[in-house]
Amino acid sequence: MQSIKSPTVARRSRAFLRVAGPDAADYLQRMVSNDVEALGTGEACEALLLTAKARVIAPLRIVRRGADDFLLLTEPELGERVRTELVRMRFAAKVEIEPEEHESWLVLGGDEVLDERPAGDEVGEEDLERWRIESGIPRWGREIDDRVLPAEAGLDETHISFSKGCYPGQEPIARQRYRGKVNRRLCVLDVEGEAAPGDELLFEGKTVGRITSAVQGLALGYVRVEVPADAQLELGAKPGFARVR
Repeated sequence: MQSIKSPTVARRSRAFLRVAGPDAADYLQRMVSNDVEALGTGEACEALLLTAKARVIAPLRIVRRGADDFLLLTEPELGERVRTELVRMRFAAKVEIEPEEHESWLVLGGDEVLDERPAGDEVGEEDLERWRIESGIPRWGREIDDRVLPAEAGLDETHISFSKGCYPGQEPIARQRYRGKVNRRLCVLDVEGEAAPGDELLFEGKTVGRITSAVQGLALGYVRVEVPADAQLELGAKPGFARVR
């Protein structure tokens, strides 16, 4: 494949939820992992909706459209789950939570744009997936699910504020950051051979990780933190190997 030239854009399938009303900012601030009250009109942030045990319910992108009007973007299969969770916890908060319809475009290496195709060459799913893997960006259902701790996927650096008030999952998130450590981390891997999601990664005869996403010559996977950066990892019983970048 020829190298992708900038700017390059791709369609992104999304579910959209409007969260609006007099208590919208306060309610979202108490429900998600990032500081939405710090957003100005037209600004956006990445965030997580978590269980009390800090397991990921859904990754979110939150756009502030006005003082009391927010648009939440999530994966298409998670839209109803997010709405159900937010409605269930709403209690007396004066906030409406309803789906909306929009079109989303991703500028590779840039921002996400709604309802207007950005300038640039459009790429398909194959090129988009290679770019995502090479950039080390985790994806719901591959690198992110309810078994993965946010810090293992590097989401604590992009989706979490450690200076805001309480939200579900805050205590275990803070405890892990300040007093603990993760046992594995998400890594970009150069691959010789045919890797596939689910393949185990072995080092010195021991299983030390697994592949979560793969394209020709490249993969994402979780690898135990004690594995040396230059280690050559076997692809389970398959011929070939992987090496952490």
